[in-house]
Amino acid sequence: MSDTRTIIIDDTEIEVPSAMTLIQACEEAGIEIPRFCYHERLSIAGNCRMCLVEVVGGPPKPAASCAMQVKDLRPGPDGQPPRVRTNSPMVKKAREGVMEFLLINHPLDCPICDQGGECDLQDQAMAYGVDFSRYREPKRATEDLDLGPLVETHMTRCISCTRCVRFTTEVAGINQMGQTGRGEDAEITSYLGETLNSNLQGNIIDLCPVGALVSKPYAFTARPWELGKTETIDVMDALGSSIRVDTKGREVMRILPRNHDGVNEEWISDKTRFVWDGLRRQRLDRPYIREDGKLRPATWPEALARTAEAMKGAKSLAGIVGDLAPVEAAFALKQLIEGQGGIVESRTDNARLPAGNRSGYVGNVAIEELDTARDIILIGTDPVIEAPVLNARIRKAWINGATVQRVGPASDLTYDVVELGEGRSALDGIDAPEGTIVVVGMGALREADGAAVLAKAMALSGRMLVLHNAAARVGAMDVGAVNDGGMEAIGQSDVLFNLGADEVETARNADGGPFVIYQGSHGDRGAHRADVILPAAAYTEEQGLFVNTEGRPQLALRAGFAPGEAKENWAILRALSAELGATQPWDSLAQLRQKLVEAVPHLAEIDTVPENDWQPLEQGALGDATFRYAMSDFYLTNPIARASELMADLSRRAKARAEAPLAAE
Repeated sequence: MSDTRTIIIDDTEIEVPSAMTLIQACEEAGIEIPRFCYHERLSIAGNCRMCLVEVVGGPPKPAASCAMQVKDLRPGPDGQPPRVRTNSPMVKKAREGVMEFLLINHPLDCPICDQGGECDLQDQAMAYGVDFSRYREPKRATEDLDLGPLVETHMTRCISCTRCVRFTTEVAGINQMGQTGRGEDAEITSYLGETLNSNLQGNIIDLCPVGALVSKPYAFTARPWELGKTETIDVMDALGSSIRVDTKGREVMRILPRNHDGVNEEWISDKTRFVWDGLRRQRLDRPYIREDGKLRPATWPEALARTAEAMKGAKSLAGIVGDLAPVEAAFALKQLIEGQGGIVESRTDNARLPAGNRSGYVGNVAIEELDTARDIILIGTDPVIEAPVLNARIRKAWINGATVQRVGPASDLTYDVVELGEGRSALDGIDAPEGTIVVVGMGALREADGAAVLAKAMALSGRMLVLHNAAARVGAMDVGAVNDGGMEAIGQSDVLFNLGADEVETARNADGGPFVIYQGSHGDRGAHRADVILPAAAYTEEQGLFVNTEGRPQLALRAGFAPGEAKENWAILRALSAELGATQPWDSLAQLRQKLVEAVPHLAEIDTVPENDWQPLEQGALGDATFRYAMSDFYLTNPIARASELMADLSRRAKARAEAPLAAE
């Protein structure tokens, strides 16, 4: 039997793969089929019956197009291609009947429902339903569930499509949701009333086709038609998930995922989705200068003059690039600091990443290649915390038969893992079949023997992905924001320019320590230590390039404006360069990007993964310590997250859950 078949859909002849379902074949033909339970990234349930079509010559009843494959169709009596009708009287009557049943117990909550205006049930009732109801009996009601602080439930609205159950079990890898009862008593519930324990749980809000699962933090704050929508990139981890930022006036109201098959499919982590309240709190909205041990508000000319004075008088000048800085800012800072005879560094966590060797600090594997991998080895990484969406892709590979092995402390990864050991010694006995993808985490590269661990990982199979934690790291490495002495050399400077690096402790020694200029968006650790504060825009408030963990340049677009007197990062550095008498050769972001692309050509290839020359490192001596993961708290990894009340609450709950005593069995 051939792999493709010709079928006729509504008088349109089309050739499609025989393994396709009818609903997919209809989409190929450009015909929309209504659906509630079907979702292309989840298993087929076939329980809402909204996608019914008529198969000509088949049984005298409509067929569920999501559960029937093209290869199941029989040809006509004279060998003609099979026929499918999607708009016949039989189909129209069937859809109206299904819709009438779905609406029997559905409450008329539309005026107060958060899903109103973007609701599949509303849209399909308008398009495929009837304009009256024959139902006069009392409606059924069910109790709402407590799923935690992220997902609000209104279970009376539930139409039992089971998308949430399938997502949590198949993609997120938790088993806390299910359906109990039959008929009128059937309801979606959580096991023993548990709250959801997953870093991906917010995705069930997008999946729910009605208003049964809505966002708790966003509840009752805006309607979809009031919001400005901006398609941009996430910086909460180094994956670079495609997102849409919705704003009302100057405030970010919510963050939703966009589909990108190469990176995040259509999922985002809970930190990405719910961190927006951190964009409003603890913001730096004016410059400050420290006088007599206290910070006082200042004007921009004052702050820039004080900064320039300190930089000109520096014996040794250094700059560090934080985890959320766009490539343009890292490039401008490098030009500025090195032009004054200083040094810059972006490996603020001491990761032993090789400067100039892109295959060493990025690897040579695209994220989507994980889906089809047969063997995956994790070294010093806990992807559940470091990149939950990437972890879901590894889980998908495992479901499809991949073997996953890990070197590092044991933890729950939502799939079966062959634990090879916790320390460096386990690296020697690894069997890596041809084609094995090695994923190396920052936890493996931060110690003194990080370069030797990286060399060992590169030697295992010749296919490696470096899993970064910082969205800015790869881009800053690409523009060469590194120096030979690493962070040790930075620590010896007497004037330090801190570009949003809040994870770095800058000590105060007996004579006061270095003079610190802090440029960033939030009043976090860096601002507390600063002698001059230059308030900058956050990632939703300026255009910027970011390069994700696989080396893909991506463009973040501005959704709103920075508060108060805060300015865009590149503009602050451009103004400072004029104050130093070393004016940078650009007056706009476009001119800066032109210079940037001249210096680093592959940054012009937006949304493509450049191929990296494979340059293995020389093998050094490995230590004998156990690996330690780079992150222990998923929720509080950057200044925006630490400013968020919701992230603080989630972090507290996660700690309480980890410490909860288990009952004696």
